[in-house]
Amino acid sequence: MMAEDIIIAPIVTEKSNDGINEGKYTFKVNKKATKPEIAKAVEKLFEVKVLKVNTINVSGKTKRVGRNVGRTSDWKKAIVTIDTNPTDKTYLAEGGKAKKISKKYKDSIDEFMGA
Repeated sequence: MMAEDIIIAPIVTEKSNDGINEGKYTFKVNKKATKPEIAKAVEKLFEVKVLKVNTINVSGKTKRVGRNVGRTSDWKKAIVTIDTNPTDKTYLAEGGKAKKISKKYKDSIDEFMGA
């Protein structure tokens, strides 16, 4: 699946807005998407470093219109925790020399609130 097919829409509620301060963003995602696929899609689309992904399967509700009874569709929600303080990574290369990796990551998702 492509990244655009995995992330369907952001979920903007009071509870999800409280999590933004902690680096937690909530998305409606494809029901068949796995946690690694969701993490890669968020990293690709928003250029952030994903630390953790929690998923929830949300059941549809029973609705009725007059005497007709039906159900809304089931969907999947993902709470993605991003790295709000990205730093340079250092590792030992061949010969024992220290090398630095400084990949540029954002510390927030600006597009989340429609900015």
